[in-house]
Amino acid sequence: MNKILLTGGLGYIGSHVCIELLNEGYELILLDNLSNSSIGVLHNIKKISGIMPIYYQNDIRDIDLLTKIFKKHSIDSVIHFAGLKSVNESVNKSIEYYDNNLKGTLTLLKVMGEANCKSIVFSSSATVYGDSLEVPITEGAPLFAKNPYGRTKLYVEEILRDLCISENDWKVSILRYFNPAGAHESGLIGESPIGTPNNLFPYIGDVAIGNYDKLTIFGDDYNTHDGTGVRDYIHVVDLARGHIKALEFLRKNSGILIANLGTGVGYSVLDVVKNFELVSNIKIPYEISKRREGDIAMCYADPSLASEKLNWKAQYGLDEMCRDAWNWQKLKSLKKLS
Repeated sequence: MNKILLTGGLGYIGSHVCIELLNEGYELILLDNLSNSSIGVLHNIKKISGIMPIYYQNDIRDIDLLTKIFKKHSIDSVIHFAGLKSVNESVNKSIEYYDNNLKGTLTLLKVMGEANCKSIVFSSSATVYGDSLEVPITEGAPLFAKNPYGRTKLYVEEILRDLCISENDWKVSILRYFNPAGAHESGLIGESPIGTPNNLFPYIGDVAIGNYDKLTIFGDDYNTHDGTGVRDYIHVVDLARGHIKALEFLRKNSGILIANLGTGVGYSVLDVVKNFELVSNIKIPYEISKRREGDIAMCYADPSLASEKLNWKAQYGLDEMCRDAWNWQKLKSLKKLS
């Protein structure tokens, strides 16, 4: 299981997983339509790793291209990142999210089955839990996604469960991410969304560097220690290494494994702002706005199952996430100026 297809492989998480896999000697094929990434990421992957992966620029819903890729390359396993991923945007573009995230996955699974490639790691999300009544959240918590983005993740999980029942030779790992943050220590790859950032860390970084006048905090009336939303932020490199552990698990096990990838620690928006200010030595101005539809008060993981089954545990904390995110932001801005 050494030749891996990464769908969405040039995205924020996909590119970091790519680096970790190349470091471990895997052979990679990347597929990305560049809807929320850029071709420059591919060249920076080569700068970091010394290896230029095979890359196809196309949409995962293109069944003819997918079929050609699987015929040309003897792919052992797939890590599936490709999908639209903004909670807020999904509320306003629900049909687009269902078409992209569900149709893309169904197309991928159909082609994989025809190619007898039946090993997949799926990029899911803690949004499948909705507004969980209890934290930390275990994998056995009730599933109730509150927005179209989360529902697309939940529906794909159900599809994969049904697939493993109907065809018991499939090997599936569903990784429920909490809140990825930070960047590669080189500063060459990181989170760089197209347009206004939807995630907290790149938004703070843009304010710190001067791209925006202030940070908008959506809600300060949640039932948390300071009124702002609490999340389990996990360093993207820790997250990436979890995928290697999932691939290693699938080598030895069939059926389906579902695991949270998080630190087990919750930080509020204001906690992150204060830590980022300490790391950057820059004051982050902010304003309080009304809550966003689909957002919840508190969400952090119980990661013990990943520790038990995958022998994985997060190594980095909030300091490292802020440090690496700021380093990435500074270097990115310098490139634009040069």
